[in-house]
Amino acid sequence: MEYDIKNDLKKLISMSGVSGFEKPVGEAIQALWQPLVNEVSFSKVGSLHALKKGDCADKPCPKILLAAHMDAIGLMVTKVIDGFIRFDQVGGIREVILPGQPVLVHGVDTLPGVVVKPPDSLLPPELAQKVTPMSYLWVDVGLDAETVAEKVKPGDVISFAQEPLELSKDTISGHSLDNRASVMALTVCLQELQKLSHNWDVWAVATVMEEVTFAGAKTSPISIRPDIAVAVDVTFAKSVGTTDHETVPLGKGVAVGWGPNLHPKLFEKFKEVAEHFEIPYSKEVMPEHSYTDAIPMQVAAEGIPTMLLSVPLRYMHNAVEVVSVKDIQRTGHLLAQFIASLEADYLDTLVWDE
Repeated sequence: MEYDIKNDLKKLISMSGVSGFEKPVGEAIQALWQPLVNEVSFSKVGSLHALKKGDCADKPCPKILLAAHMDAIGLMVTKVIDGFIRFDQVGGIREVILPGQPVLVHGVDTLPGVVVKPPDSLLPPELAQKVTPMSYLWVDVGLDAETVAEKVKPGDVISFAQEPLELSKDTISGHSLDNRASVMALTVCLQELQKLSHNWDVWAVATVMEEVTFAGAKTSPISIRPDIAVAVDVTFAKSVGTTDHETVPLGKGVAVGWGPNLHPKLFEKFKEVAEHFEIPYSKEVMPEHSYTDAIPMQVAAEGIPTMLLSVPLRYMHNAVEVVSVKDIQRTGHLLAQFIASLEADYLDTLVWDE
């Protein structure tokens, strides 16, 4: 029976895990993956490493690393003034989405709050009727100034608190789907590998700090030393006002990356597996780098043949991102079948040009 991901996905996107402060969501992912793998540990920078051992005849088995970043964009307290909280962004956030957002302030206690803006009459005249800069916004937690000063300090993180919402049987909206959707795709993959034989050791890695420094993707390949790496992330899905060449369709399958950041032979192999198992996919052209964990993984150590799969997502870096559950399941299915298809000597066939 197919693994129903909805409840686990909604749990993950309801958790805090701002870049650099991923521990709460990391522990939740650890609980999901522990029954599916042989070993679980955290790296020195906080990435979660999970090993499912291969069935190869000759030890050690070749290794594939699957990386999905678990961190999310968020905010950080910069000042507390008269009970009101000033902040700045962690990761890329547009000011226009912030006013009115429910948030959680993670200080001495976790405090619910709302992002608010002054009325135009109290802003400089040149800012009236325009998007209010972040420096003029604040968080109100509804407490007196003395209590706020005791409970909230500069450096505390602030996460989004928008509740997950099922828009239809197949689509879910919420914050942090970038990139918890891909973490769930890795979970689907590990579930399916319970029933499949595979020659390669599989390292599932939930990386940290992709939104700010790529710290997890820079460090995990050095300690694991995989023979192949696959980044799993989200990409722009078609919505109102977008063009077909800039986006991929939502609910129509996996986006398979193509470009200089990615190995052409791995693209061909994923394409072959997708077509064999009738898994719908789109070819996503990336003329430069991919803006994902694939960037540092490709050039880690001596260089790692790297690939990118992406889950289509609408409204990226917003508190109401939208994904298709089917696309997540298809991504996990493609990963599992790709891994099961790898011969022990597959690495010998990986040349950039022929």
